Amino acid sequence: MILTILSFIFVIGVLVFVHELGHFLAAKSVGVRVEKFYLGFNFWGLGWKKIYKGTEYGIGLFPMGGYVKVAGMIDESMDVETTGAPDEFKSKNMFQKIWIMSAGVIMNFLLAVLIFSHLTYHNGIDDPDPRAIIGDVYPEFPADSLGLKAGDEILSIDEISITNWETMTKQIQSKPEQKIKITWLRNGIENHGNVITKSNPQLVKDELIDMGMIGIMPLLHHREADFLESISIGMSQTAHVLSLTARSLFALAKGNVSMKEMAGPIMIAKIAGETASVGFSALLSLMAFISINLGFINILPIPGLDGGHVIIALIEGIIRRDLPIKIKMGIQQIGILLLLLLFITIMINDVQRLFQ
Repeated sequence: MILTILSFIFVIGVLVFVHELGHFLAAKSVGVRVEKFYLGFNFWGLGWKKIYKGTEYGIGLFPMGGYVKVAGMIDESMDVETTGAPDEFKSKNMFQKIWIMSAGVIMNFLLAVLIFSHLTYHNGIDDPDPRAIIGDVYPEFPADSLGLKAGDEILSIDEISITNWETMTKQIQSKPEQKIKITWLRNGIENHGNVITKSNPQLVKDELIDMGMIGIMPLLHHREADFLESISIGMSQTAHVLSLTARSLFALAKGNVSMKEMAGPIMIAKIAGETASVGFSALLSLMAFISINLGFINILPIPGLDGGHVIIALIEGIIRRDLPIKIKMGIQQIGILLLLLLFITIMINDVQRLFQ
C-alpha cells in the first residue's frame, strides 16, 4: 500500500510539475506575470507557500494536480480581475497566448521523449529475430500447455508453411479462440500438436478487434544504443503512443470502446504500485505513457482544458477583439461541469474494477 501511494504521488507530481512548468516558462518568455505556481491543490489554505519576485509558489496537501495562475486570464479560478497592463495575458497577441497555453502539452511530450530516450540508451535495444524461433513462453498460456519451449522453431500452422515470425503472427492472430495445428522443430525432430488460441483484443485503426495469441515471444538479440539512435527511438516511441492514444479516444467517441476501459486516479495508483515493484525503469515507462496521454487529452478543444483556451485565443485572434467576460466564464463553467462529470464516471469505473 505504501509503495502504491508513494509511486502514485511521484508519477503524478512529476507530470503535473513538468506540465505547469511549461506554462510558467512560456508566460515568462513573453513577459506575462505569473501570480501563482502550485504543485497540488491548497484547498482551505492547507499547504506551504512562499512569495518570490511577485509569484506565489506553493505545495498543496492534495496531490491530485497543480496549477499556474497567469495574470489577466480567465481560467478555472473564475478570477475576472484584469487591468489591461502589458504584463497580463489579455494584452498579448494570439500567437503568444497559444504559446502559453500549449507549452504544458509540449513539455509532456518532451518528457516522454526524454524518458524513452534515456531508457533506450541505458538499457540498450532488443532486436527481434526475424525467424520463427521462440525466445520465451508465457506460463499458463496455450503455448505453455502445448509444451512449446524457448528455442523451438515453428515450421507450419494448419499445414501452412511458416518462413518468418511475421507470417506466423498473422496466422495465429487471424484465429482467435480457435483450434490450430502447430508443427515445430526441436533438436532436429519435428513435433505436432493442437491448441486453442486465446482472444486478445487489439486496437486496429479505431476499432477493437479480437486477435488470437498463444503466449510466445520472439528470440531477441541485445545490443547497445548510441545517443542519436536513443533520441530517434525515443521520438518514435512517443509518436507511437500518441497515435495509440488518439485512436483509443476516437474509438471511445464512436462507441467502439466502452467508458469502462478508461482508468482514473485509483487504477493509475494501483498500476503505478504494481509497476514500481517491477523496477524503476518500468515506473519511468509508465510515467512516459501517462505523460503522453495527459498531453493529448489536455490539448483537446474542450472548455476548461488547454485546448479550450487555445480555441478561445484563435477565435479572438480571428475576430480581432476579446470575447465578453460573461461568455468566457460561461464556457469555463460548462467545461468544469463536463470535466467533473467525466471524473465522477471514471472514479466509479475505478471502484468497480478495483473490487472485481
